[in-house]
Amino acid sequence: MPKNTKENNRIIIEGELTIYTVSELKDKLIAGLLTNEELEVDLSAVDEFDGAGLQLLIAMKQGAKALNRTLRLTGHSQAVLTLLALSGLESFFGDPLLSVQPKNEEEMA
Repeated sequence: MPKNTKENNRIIIEGELTIYTVSELKDKLIAGLLTNEELEVDLSAVDEFDGAGLQLLIAMKQGAKALNRTLRLTGHSQAVLTLLALSGLESFFGDPLLSVQPKNEEEMA
């Protein structure tokens, strides 16, 4: 079960963002969008991320746009980056992605 912390206009999601947690998270994200013009969702501590979690983030981004509000995803964990890359949706969210690529042997020499 993820630990979710809300600080003003920031929600930190820790643990799973999966089919098992999206229902609970959906309510928190909707409440955050309704009470803030701009909402930041920190994904740095997400260790499991599946299609249901991705669908939730897509719906929240579209909902924010419909409400004329801003939803920013920050701190993309490796689990989040991997699924975004596999789905081809890195640019959909319009948020900068930070990915640390391992150095290859040539760069290390």
